[in-house]
Amino acid sequence: MHDPFSVTGKVTIVTGGGTGIGISIAREFAARGAPVLIASRNAAHLEPVRDQIRGAGGRCEMTVLDVRDAAQCEAMVAEAVKHFGRLDVLVNNHGASIASPSLDLSPNGWKAVVDINLGGTFLASRAAARQMIAQGSGGAIINLSSIAGVLGAAAMAPYGASKAGVINLTISHAAEWGVHGIRVNCIAPGPIDTEGAALRTWPNPKVREAVVRSRALGRFGRIEEVAWPCVFLASEAASYITGAVLIVDGGSAPRYRVD
Repeated sequence: MHDPFSVTGKVTIVTGGGTGIGISIAREFAARGAPVLIASRNAAHLEPVRDQIRGAGGRCEMTVLDVRDAAQCEAMVAEAVKHFGRLDVLVNNHGASIASPSLDLSPNGWKAVVDINLGGTFLASRAAARQMIAQGSGGAIINLSSIAGVLGAAAMAPYGASKAGVINLTISHAAEWGVHGIRVNCIAPGPIDTEGAALRTWPNPKVREAVVRSRALGRFGRIEEVAWPCVFLASEAASYITGAVLIVDGGSAPRYRVD
């Protein structure tokens, strides 16, 4: 029986695929039969993920990439095509942030975060779209924004602003590339329990408890709870969804307490 939720055989690139949420995204696609290329700036992060996926029976390659460089983004797509023959899915999961009050933030700090989060998403998406258009068979691009891109983020202005830009870019690219059968969607995660996020956003038990109380579900999200929606958006089950922003934040209204 045909399974519209299947991603078997869909060649997938995952940027930021060597850490945190990116590892889970790569694993979930590979476990479902998708050939995966993981990319990031640090080969030492990528190698164990690649080896683990291969050890579990999945197909995985890796490439070192700085998403701020247009030529490197084009080379990343070419690498996926070299190994797997085509490209069907791009997950723009890379990201950077700086925790600093705006009054103390350097111009270089602002530029670095915006160039990676927003500029890199544009460059990687453009490279992927060119390949998908050349293939003539459509494709799916999934951008990772953040709830900070919806609500803003005190002391993390370049992160929040760039992630808001990712949402707008998603809608713009969906409108532009829909004629080619390319669907472009966005996921905006809330508090997901990763090591990097913990250091930046909830560095002590008091803050951590406050975050938990702020969620309707009363807990942090798990990395696979971001990966699963990525799989859905890449599948035929989402074939009439484009330009959408899916908020994955455990419910932004504080949890109702009977006691």
